[in-house]
Amino acid sequence: MEIPDKLTEIQVKYSRRVSAKQRIKVGGSREVFKTLWSIWDMDTIAYQEAFVILLLNRANCIMGYRWISTGGLSGTVVDAKHIFGLALKCNANSIILAHNHPSGNLKPSRADLDITRKLKRGGEFLDISILDHFIITPQKAYYSFADEGVL
Repeated sequence: MEIPDKLTEIQVKYSRRVSAKQRIKVGGSREVFKTLWSIWDMDTIAYQEAFVILLLNRANCIMGYRWISTGGLSGTVVDAKHIFGLALKCNANSIILAHNHPSGNLKPSRADLDITRKLKRGGEFLDISILDHFIITPQKAYYSFADEGVL
């Protein structure tokens, strides 16, 4: 039996474009929001919901970001396996979650609260902290779950 012909090799690639010295160190929520705002697609922020994660090292420096999903006006799918798979592959110590509300409403929905709780519990099992979850709006406003004591 020739096994190599029946197996697909899985490869994981992490491409570092920024040196460790140049990484952004996470401070308060305002600073994180500025970082999120700089990567968000302004052509779609008022049109469709999207979900992104920031991956951080032990020193709370951002190693990188990854778009998780893009949806419609009222929601997008968030897969915990995908998020934690990325975090584990990148050796992330912690994660910051973010998504936008095209409507401009900063209030977290029931689904927002549920996914945040679910990801926080998953992170606890894997020793990967969820530092915050942001909702941002086209009006350049944000809601921080950590600042509001929800996380």
